[in-house]
Amino acid sequence: MTIMQKIKDSGGKEIENTFKSLKEELEEALCSYWNIATQILDKSGIKVIPLGSEYISIERNFFSALFLYSYFRAGIPKPRRILYATANQCLRGMVTGCDNILDNEYKKTLDTDLPQQASKFRSILDIMISDRVLFSILHKEHKAGSLTIDQVLTATYASLRTLAKSGAQEASEEGEYKEILSPENILSTIHHYKTGLLFQSPWALPDIIEPNGVKDVSDIENALFQIGIGCQILDDMVDLAMDIRMKRHNYVASLIWHGANLKERAGLEGKFITTGNGKENQEILFEFPDARRIAATTALNFLNNGTRMLFDKAHHFMVNASISFISGRIGADRYLFDIERQTN
Repeated sequence: MTIMQKIKDSGGKEIENTFKSLKEELEEALCSYWNIATQILDKSGIKVIPLGSEYISIERNFFSALFLYSYFRAGIPKPRRILYATANQCLRGMVTGCDNILDNEYKKTLDTDLPQQASKFRSILDIMISDRVLFSILHKEHKAGSLTIDQVLTATYASLRTLAKSGAQEASEEGEYKEILSPENILSTIHHYKTGLLFQSPWALPDIIEPNGVKDVSDIENALFQIGIGCQILDDMVDLAMDIRMKRHNYVASLIWHGANLKERAGLEGKFITTGNGKENQEILFEFPDARRIAATTALNFLNNGTRMLFDKAHHFMVNASISFISGRIGADRYLFDIERQTN
């Protein structure tokens, strides 16, 4: 069942129309990003592949949809919501491009005719294009008289600063850690910056451009922060083996190391991380049931609290649907089978 089918089945006609309108706004923002990128690359020797329907689906852009919904909850008018959603795609392109380079992989932001094996340059191009699309949409608002040049410049600076906070944390993990931090310290000093603040970055521009135009959004920004932390814990569950091998900070590994189960700690100390062909052992977490249950419960609590704060009470049917989708997208749903979830 798609997200829109879930909305249709769970909400009334008015609710369905609200989410349908937001879906159309998201599609307009994604198409705007793609079209501007195509214009920028015109005559560059690099051809942008025509936009496909799979690119603009809510399922592929679920977090972008959550950020767009946060603008709706704050009462930001439609034209601004589309502007900020387009800007978010630019931020997404920058973050994804950087992650690709650091992780030696390629998750696509913009589809071009560049060779598939040219993953590093494709990532670099995604970063450069996204930066230029961002300036382009802000400059267009200035020409239309809705933004001053000072606002344009301040917004471009803020877009970098908001990503730099998360990026600085990523950079600190390029070297091996010296000690395994406590679970509490992982959340407060690592994941706080790595993902919590990253999920608040879509508000960097609205906080500058809409200072007097919306209600207090501290609860909305806190909701996004908690969703980000919940997602990062699920990521840590999926990436446990890789993070141990690469000596990266991992909440689950910290639970094992600092936990009361000495058998699980001994298992972590002697764990053979990779299989014979060099691939990660994706099922390693099942060997640490106590840590798995604690991590799963903590992640679900963050996600439940965050989504309940984000969604209007009339839309609380989206809480469980969102959590199920997120855990499935991250690949952590298989670790949650015995964890009791809160219901609406």
